[in-house]
Amino acid sequence: MNAGQPLYLVVSLDVEEEGLFGGHYARRACTTRNTESLRRLEPLCRLGVRPTLFCAHSVLTDAPSRETLACLRDEHGAEIGAHLHHWNTPPLTEDGTDAALPDTAERVPAAAVPEALFAAKLASLTKAAQALGAAPTSFRMGRWDLHRKHWPLLAEAGFLCDASVRPLHSATSPLAGPDHFDAPASPYWVPVNNGKIFEVPLTVTPLLPALPRLLHRLPPQIGASVRSGFKSWGALALLPVYHPLWAMRAVTSLYAARGGRVLSLTWHSSEMMPGGAPHVPDAAAAQKLMDKIIAWIAWLRGRYAVRCVTMDELRQELGPTAPTLGGRGDWTCSATPPEEPEPL
Repeated sequence: MNAGQPLYLVVSLDVEEEGLFGGHYARRACTTRNTESLRRLEPLCRLGVRPTLFCAHSVLTDAPSRETLACLRDEHGAEIGAHLHHWNTPPLTEDGTDAALPDTAERVPAAAVPEALFAAKLASLTKAAQALGAAPTSFRMGRWDLHRKHWPLLAEAGFLCDASVRPLHSATSPLAGPDHFDAPASPYWVPVNNGKIFEVPLTVTPLLPALPRLLHRLPPQIGASVRSGFKSWGALALLPVYHPLWAMRAVTSLYAARGGRVLSLTWHSSEMMPGGAPHVPDAAAAQKLMDKIIAWIAWLRGRYAVRCVTMDELRQELGPTAPTLGGRGDWTCSATPPEEPEPL
């Protein structure tokens, strides 16, 4: 990062129903009590954070949740984005046989959803968001499960910014998840039909910059297997729920030292509610998470010139100078070879 340039901080939350960390996905009777805990974002907002709240259909159709969202938007400048949980966003089927589906699903690969049905779900999601006054322009796919075929559908639904890409993450097959391995670490434009979408990837950095390129020299089958596990041994991501404070500082320092300018930090709304997720069993665990995030922001501000923005604000500020990239994988929509980004 060049001296004098700000380090942008984009904080986002997936605002969604409870019960998503047990390997079961509810199609009906979702509860969203956890949105009350979003009020705990206020200390972060007083530190200058401007959160982007990616909201699921279950949240947008719940009146008390909408009141909380409107408060954070009006009092703290939060952006209301859209978050697609395709397994419970209507319509559930193309032929109207929704009632025949079981109440829960064990596997929910987005790649298996027909494109027409996916588009109908996006329309339902954006319509629900309009109850808060405007159609959302920023999007994140549930479970980060965004595939190449989805980009045109996002553009048709009116989205201008996406935050579904996790660099250095790859699944062994489309039904197991997308291939975002080669995605750049910094924001870029995805060319889609006659337009483009601004992508803000999750902040992920390799422990050694040369490692990702070396993995591409492996035989295809072996390489695919090794890349699918790379996120567990070869990279650090800016995920406060899963990493201690020292690791959050480490990924930040590595990323910034390698020229990165945009930090994307994210977690789930249910992780702010005591008992809302298995790894946040009580009030002490929920408070520990918030204390860690506040400590990281204090450390960040003491070390860098930080500018806090929403996803849409970042698009407007950095969009004019961001590159338009194409290549292999699901992180883009164009087959054009990408500009060679520096690994961060």
